[in-house]
Amino acid sequence: MNPIFSKILVDIARKRLESKQKNKPVSKKQIVPLVRRFQVEISHAVKEYIFIIIGVFSAGFGLKGFLLPNRFIDGGATGISLLLQNVTNLDLSYFLILVNLPFLILASKTIGLKFAIRSIAAIALLAFVVHFVEYPTITEDKLLISVFGGFFLGLGIGMSMRGGSVIDGTEVLAIFLSKKLSLTIGDVLLLINILIFSVGAYILSMETALYAILTYLSAAKTVDFVVDGVEEYVGVTIISEKHDALRIMLIEKLRRACTIYAGKGGFGAHGKSYDKDIIYTIVTRLELAKLQTEIDKIDKKAFIVMGIVKDLKGGMIKKKPLK
Repeated sequence: MNPIFSKILVDIARKRLESKQKNKPVSKKQIVPLVRRFQVEISHAVKEYIFIIIGVFSAGFGLKGFLLPNRFIDGGATGISLLLQNVTNLDLSYFLILVNLPFLILASKTIGLKFAIRSIAAIALLAFVVHFVEYPTITEDKLLISVFGGFFLGLGIGMSMRGGSVIDGTEVLAIFLSKKLSLTIGDVLLLINILIFSVGAYILSMETALYAILTYLSAAKTVDFVVDGVEEYVGVTIISEKHDALRIMLIEKLRRACTIYAGKGGFGAHGKSYDKDIIYTIVTRLELAKLQTEIDKIDKKAFIVMGIVKDLKGGMIKKKPLK
């Protein structure tokens, strides 16, 4: 890391520790872990915002280069915005903010304020891009519009998710309703989109609605590819010497339950196995960025295995509010 930047982080860490310890002397041993935490937070934040920026410009290209000039619609909050734009002929950027706003308020209560603020920033940037950035109209072929418009929009949504935010708020509503109703997140999203496409068929035309379904499927498959699957939950296995600190982090910071397996390491000295605890937990894909950041703060060398979980029954994850 840049020496000047490192010095700034050391000064910030020293001042923070001195304020907590009421101006008592601060040792280097106390400063180093805090500086390391700052470095992890900054590096992860930079990477996540790069993902969001790429996602926003990709979604903007899908909207202005394909869907918007040809009066096409999509599913989700973006589809609602496109439908309203077609009916009123007002600028799409206003509807992107207005339609997503209720979902983001809900996100602040169910997922977390930081996630909601990041998503607001991402959607505001998307509205800015749609309003001010000029994209060329790529094609007037309806099949190509559906497939590639959906592809670039899905790429934008997926990249934003990898950055720990959303640019389409209906997924937040789906997560919330799935906890209240006996439905999976996929079921809720399907019902929302059926309603959007039905209204689109009535207001615009049946042909437009059918092409919109194709656009939605293209976008959904692209999102699956970018975020490693449409499944909403990810099972995470963590093997680390600092397993107790990781366990406390999962419970206190992420408010997630975890299971501890008694395991044996097979790569010990002289080929001998040795006892170690193995942590297993399940998080939503929207929490993955935060989980990886918190793990790196504690142990950058931790061995992490992630696997897609199709759905869950029982346990705490569907009952407990995300925070």
